[in-house]
Amino acid sequence: MTRLNRVLGTRTAWTPVGDGEFFCPGCGGDRNYQRLVGRRRLTLAGVPLVPRGETGPVVECAACRHHYGTEVLDHPTTTRFSAMLRDAVHTVALAVLAAGAPCAPTALSTAAGAVRSAGFDDCTMEALGALVEALAADTGRVFGEPCGPGLAIELHEALDPLAPHLAAPGRETILLHGARIALADGPYTPAERDVLSTVGAALTMTADDVTRLLLAAARTPS
Repeated sequence: MTRLNRVLGTRTAWTPVGDGEFFCPGCGGDRNYQRLVGRRRLTLAGVPLVPRGETGPVVECAACRHHYGTEVLDHPTTTRFSAMLRDAVHTVALAVLAAGAPCAPTALSTAAGAVRSAGFDDCTMEALGALVEALAADTGRVFGEPCGPGLAIELHEALDPLAPHLAAPGRETILLHGARIALADGPYTPAERDVLSTVGAALTMTADDVTRLLLAAARTPS
């Protein structure tokens, strides 16, 4: 049997069917990849003879050459993840500011700092204030009103794709950014609490965890 195993075997011939960039779990960073499909053949003494069907598709890293299941493509690249995180903080900041009545300078300053820390290096108070007012004028939204369907949709569009790729501390950090913006000009208003609850839900946080974090932020000196 051992001798037969040396003579008989299988060989897979891989064919590229696509390429792109992905986050390679083996390399731990962004790499180019090829998407491959394979055809297996029974070999005799290394010579391919009988077809044994198809295999794959798989994703092959151009750097380490390891093969992975196609589910690795669901993980955003580092570049894409950074952009998603930046956009999420920006959206949360705008939503909380829109819940205020109207945007206080302290809230705008805190919001601009949070957005800059997330990657929008040139964000200013003036730019945020102008954007909040433009959005309110465009949608007919009144400052200080609860989180309506349109705003809730915007928050979910920004946060839903990001949430599965964030550990609990990362989700909490985004919520706390919003909490600090809301608290910058005084205690939470009902509209701000409503927005922050929507943020927590979009980040797949429980209502109890959201309440705990909002209370902790309110007790923390600014």
